[in-house]
Amino acid sequence: MTGSSCSACSQKDSIVFEEFIQSGLDDSHNPFVTPSSRNWGKHLPLKMACVAGIFLLVSFLISFQESMLPLAHCLLLFVYFLSGMPALCNSTKDLLSLDINIGVLMTLAAFSSVLIGGEFEGALLLVLFSLSGALEHSVDYKARGELRNLHKLSPTQALLIQEDGTTHAVSLRDIKVGAHILVKAGELVPLDGTVIEGTSSVSLVHLTGENIPVFKEKGNDIPAGARNIEGALVLEVSHTSADSTLTRIIKLITEAQEARPKFERWLKKMSKRYASSIIFIAFIVSFSFPFLFGIPFLGNNGSIYRALAFLIAASPCALIIAIPIVYLSAVGSCARNGILLKGGVTLDKLATCKAIAFDKTGTLTTGDLSCIEVKSLNNSPHSQELIISVAAALERNAVHPIANAIVNYAQEKQISLIKLEEFQSIPGYGLEGKISIHDEIIDVAIGKTDFITPKMTDHERQELEKQMPDILAQGDTVTVLLFDNHATMFRFRDQLRSDIKSTIDELHKTKELRLLMLTGDHDHSAKRNAEALGLDEYYSSLTPEDKLKHVSSLANDMGLVMVGDGLNDAPALARATVGIAMGQVGSSTAIDASDVVLLKDNIQLISWLMQKAKTTQKVVKQNIFFAFSVLFFASILSLSGSIPLWLSVILHEGSTVLVGLNGLRLLRN
Repeated sequence: MTGSSCSACSQKDSIVFEEFIQSGLDDSHNPFVTPSSRNWGKHLPLKMACVAGIFLLVSFLISFQESMLPLAHCLLLFVYFLSGMPALCNSTKDLLSLDINIGVLMTLAAFSSVLIGGEFEGALLLVLFSLSGALEHSVDYKARGELRNLHKLSPTQALLIQEDGTTHAVSLRDIKVGAHILVKAGELVPLDGTVIEGTSSVSLVHLTGENIPVFKEKGNDIPAGARNIEGALVLEVSHTSADSTLTRIIKLITEAQEARPKFERWLKKMSKRYASSIIFIAFIVSFSFPFLFGIPFLGNNGSIYRALAFLIAASPCALIIAIPIVYLSAVGSCARNGILLKGGVTLDKLATCKAIAFDKTGTLTTGDLSCIEVKSLNNSPHSQELIISVAAALERNAVHPIANAIVNYAQEKQISLIKLEEFQSIPGYGLEGKISIHDEIIDVAIGKTDFITPKMTDHERQELEKQMPDILAQGDTVTVLLFDNHATMFRFRDQLRSDIKSTIDELHKTKELRLLMLTGDHDHSAKRNAEALGLDEYYSSLTPEDKLKHVSSLANDMGLVMVGDGLNDAPALARATVGIAMGQVGSSTAIDASDVVLLKDNIQLISWLMQKAKTTQKVVKQNIFFAFSVLFFASILSLSGSIPLWLSVILHEGSTVLVGLNGLRLLRN
């Protein structure tokens, strides 16, 4: 028994481990790593760089006392170990593969500085370089968080229905097309499938962004990632886990993230050329100057000293630390205003964008349904307050956006809810109950028009059919209450944000910006909202693939800012030049896939953010020009031997301080 149990446990662990390997997640989500170890290992390079910086600061301060010099040098050893050893290992690896880059240059300059008495300068270069790399690593880790959230959204097992009718939890990778699975109320649909038994309302908010549940019955298709709200469903699997809707979205996000901007590729290419050129010049100087100019190899005026001084002076320390200060200042200013930026490069990309695309639900609109009309279809003898009270009494027992809208509407009107004598939920259709009025028991029901219509009078049915085309044309939703044999129509609409019109008008003042809407909602609703806001154009009924195609085209043509909140927006947010997600109503996947998060959903800040991006770009250009100018002159003077090493370092580090102070101006609003 014990042996069988151990074998079963071992097999289970093997399955879990294989699923983790196939998921593509990093080691921070390894199920075999303890939580404490995982937390300690988070952002480890950044922690090491900060500790090295502290050691360097203490070492520098105590070095002014001659008696403390041994301790100062001892602390420097820790700095070189914490920041220098990783850099040395990476540089050695790059050199073996003939990849000469900025990292190799910085490492060579830092360790070479020790040979000419500049151990503190070398340590500073290492700390600054390691800090820059650690920050880049942390931002990149955060940017790929949407893939982890997608795997959390997708179940790893499903209830497989056997031939004898029993159900067993089976790993998704073992379920084939045509298999039957059971999805209980409240569960996520694990695989794409077709309903063969049961009826229910299904929420697709994580996939389409639309928060109105869709009724599903026999013969209807349901994608993986949808949430079953009410009744149990039996599905016939139509796609395996490798080809499910969620898997396709993961692939779209990965492809979008790997489509790097041209500027990033150009910068990386230029950095390699720059590093190779500087190292090459340093070697040429050290060996050729004695023959060309008759100077010695060694000594403070020798060619080797000059070559090493040139290597230090030409190291782009000012560019590495001063330019990030510009972005950190701008990012800090944005954070104070409730805007989270994932990396300073986002500001550069924002400044180049000529178009802004908005998702509709949850972005241009509130994402919550509001009751905009309560209308009797046959002159009900009951007051509207009583009708609303009955409807809210039924709906407070349901989990549905329409139910929430009716209950909230009753609260806004300060209407107390009547007591129900009986209550019954019909999954996918509506609610039924009984109430007592003047000692009389009255049947009441509320739900979909198809559910209530057979119980209505001919006059009420004709009146509803007459009004429905206009209602659908405006993109509204309807539910019907049958109370004492009289039908009342409740009409709902996803309202525009109160501040969105002023935001669109403000953005329109910037004439070169093109404003448009990309939504999965139907054409009637999209057209009404686009015309109300004065958008330049709109596209409706878009799948995630369709939305990604539009975004890719616009991003390549003119630079695009994409604003969204749903899981279906995640590929588009990742592929856009800049993706902006809503922090409060947005799905975690959309937030992780984006470059910018509006923490308080204050969409009015987009106009301010665009202006901040342009200002940041101006300061960056100023700093680049100044840093390169000082770097050029310091390098020339070092080669000529006109200035000593300490003055070269002062010029070099002084330029870093000046451009840093210039960057701090962006902290102002």
